[in-house]
Amino acid sequence: MSGYRTPLSRARGLGSAKHGASHWISERVSSIALVPLTLWAIYSVLQLAAYDYGFAVHWIGEPLNATLTVLTLAIGFWHMHAGLRVVVEDYIHKALTKSVLLLINLFVCGLAGALAVFSILKVALSGGAI
Repeated sequence: MSGYRTPLSRARGLGSAKHGASHWISERVSSIALVPLTLWAIYSVLQLAAYDYGFAVHWIGEPLNATLTVLTLAIGFWHMHAGLRVVVEDYIHKALTKSVLLLINLFVCGLAGALAVFSILKVALSGGAI
């Protein structure tokens, strides 16, 4: 009897398609935000290459530079997490493997992002003192 089912009845019960739009919008917003932040970061790194460590510590101690660096890192890690999530969801079909990889993605991106932000804030707020 299953040969007489309509495409709609076959699709019912396969899950909701309502969350995909928010993921898509989130990826687009983060990529748009990363364009000026990445251009600023490239320009800053090229400028910092001509100076020594002390200048770099002083530079990151400036509130605007510290804020833009933290924003670049935080949005960059969020964008990486979202992109890898889509890859895993699209190409891994075993439920257990998919769940494990999604958790690893979350923890690695979250931990790396948190360590990067912590490092920037430590240098910016303490002046590089260990």
